[in-house]
Amino acid sequence: MVKKAKELAEKHGWFLTRQFDNVANTRYHAATTGPEIVSAFSSKRLDYFVSGYGTGGTFTGVGKVLRQAMPETKIVLSEPAGAPLLTSGEAQVREKDGSPSSTHPAFQPHPIQGWTPDFIPTLTEAGRTDSLYDELILVEGPDAIKTSHLLAQKEGIFTGISGGASFNVALKVAEKAPKGANILAMLPDTAERYLSTPLFADIDENMNDEEVKISASTPNFQL
Repeated sequence: MVKKAKELAEKHGWFLTRQFDNVANTRYHAATTGPEIVSAFSSKRLDYFVSGYGTGGTFTGVGKVLRQAMPETKIVLSEPAGAPLLTSGEAQVREKDGSPSSTHPAFQPHPIQGWTPDFIPTLTEAGRTDSLYDELILVEGPDAIKTSHLLAQKEGIFTGISGGASFNVALKVAEKAPKGANILAMLPDTAERYLSTPLFADIDENMNDEEVKISASTPNFQL
């Protein structure tokens, strides 16, 4: 898709954001998201910051700020268990301009949309080079979906699959974190964007038998 976008931009003279390698992406999060986090935790300790990566802009931008302003904070990065690109340790083959020349050998399709494309973005690579994460944790796609469901059911937080993935990793961190530790997880999107995805695969468009029975328990307004 990235190569297709580049091809189209070159042919039609379109503006190409290059969000996977444009340092403006990192700088924006370093100027906004990062300082917002520092401000929110100005009177308390932030022990862990948990995030996945898509373009790598949030991870690198926030990571740079936290390393300077809150060096005691442990940064935990996550990626899909089915696409452990960073975890594999295998290098990303790139073009002269830094863009990926091929799919990373560790990539497999996964349901955590918006996370971990089929290559290691230049921005994410820069974050790894700068040691902007302390720990890398894998998350299974079904666990991400289940956690997203639980956030909606238990907390009223309607987030997507990637949000469920981040929170699932945060729960793993909480299991081994000291008592009273403060953990911040990025939930970058909302679930209504996922209505046609596996996140809602178990919800039928029509009422099930139990729901029909409940509806029929009163005499009027039958659907």
